[in-house]
Amino acid sequence: MSLLHDLLAEVVTVIESSGLCTNTQILETAAFTTDQFTFKIRTSLFSSYTLQIRIYFNKGVCDYSYQVLDREPLCRWDNKEHFQNLKTAPHHHHSVDGKVVESPLKGEPIPDLRLVLAELARLFKNRA
Repeated sequence: MSLLHDLLAEVVTVIESSGLCTNTQILETAAFTTDQFTFKIRTSLFSSYTLQIRIYFNKGVCDYSYQVLDREPLCRWDNKEHFQNLKTAPHHHHSVDGKVVESPLKGEPIPDLRLVLAELARLFKNRA
């Protein structure tokens, strides 16, 4: 088994067991080497919301984006290096109210995904 296959399978398992997501689709996968790969997944949340997950893994370092979309982006967690003023940089969160704030994510796909899904459960509890 490859790192790509193993991580992708684990991400899909976490998504499908969350109780929040349906209709999970793997949109892209690309393996450049055994320890350098990328994938993109979309899964339906509530109503017309979609969670899009992008992972780029390179020799143990993970760049990520977990984005909730409706017709427009609603919120996103990522680790692009645009907000170095935050204590958690490069990890940050684009909140529903348009602010960029600190993020508890660390670039560890499975624990990070669980945190994102827990936050989405809280967010949608008030919207559903």
